[in-house]
Amino acid sequence: MVSHSGLITVMERAVRKAAPRLRRDFGEVQNLQVSRKGPADFVSMADKQAEETIVAELRNARPDWGLLVEEAGEIKGDPSKPRWIVDPLDGTTNFLHGIPHFAISIAVDDPVNGITHGMVYQPMTDEGFWAEKGRGAWVQGNRLRVSSRRDLADCIVSTGIPFLGHGDFTQWSRIFGAVAPEVAGIRRFGSAALDLAWVAAGRYDAFWESGLKPWDVAAGYLLVKEAGGFITDYRGTDRALEKGEVLAANDLLHSRLHKLVATSLR
Repeated sequence: MVSHSGLITVMERAVRKAAPRLRRDFGEVQNLQVSRKGPADFVSMADKQAEETIVAELRNARPDWGLLVEEAGEIKGDPSKPRWIVDPLDGTTNFLHGIPHFAISIAVDDPVNGITHGMVYQPMTDEGFWAEKGRGAWVQGNRLRVSSRRDLADCIVSTGIPFLGHGDFTQWSRIFGAVAPEVAGIRRFGSAALDLAWVAAGRYDAFWESGLKPWDVAAGYLLVKEAGGFITDYRGTDRALEKGEVLAANDLLHSRLHKLVATSLR
């Protein structure tokens, strides 16, 4: 079993403490109390309870660190120390519809070194994807590497599709029109965190999406980089987290997809 730092241990403890209740609530999804916070954007009691459990665990381990959390927003800490970036349930709509494809995402954002640790945990399959800056990406104890495919015609690409009240339909349509004719298939499974984890694992060959928040992609961002992939914004710069738009793949595929995306947006 590969060794990892104490921070990964803290993150794993937090996700495993929250996961059993998520699995139990998923089994009773029809009985969940659900509140609507925007068009087609739901927050379940399960989501809120998972967040409370994870935040309590992380604050107990590092009481002076701040947090950026999907529901609670920013929780201030010592500005000279790292902060946690947390999505307690990425794929809430899947969860509420009884689709077993969702994840917990936690990352460490260091004020000097950026994202240094990340974990994406899928409760229904008990898969924990994790990465440490400079030490690689792993699922359980197995090293992750991005896909080695070089020909777009052989590739499966994942994306997020705009929906009611969210996303730029015109921009997405132009990118889809450029990419779809060149690849073997396009998938939309509904969890950006897992999409990026699966790119890191070589299950998907590439991923693109815009309109993302830091908690959606911070952990996955590091997973892809540590698995040997390239991840940028649509212009090819290292501002994916800042701009909320992501293009991820191996080196050659990234170059080819970037040309298609950039050309489609001119």
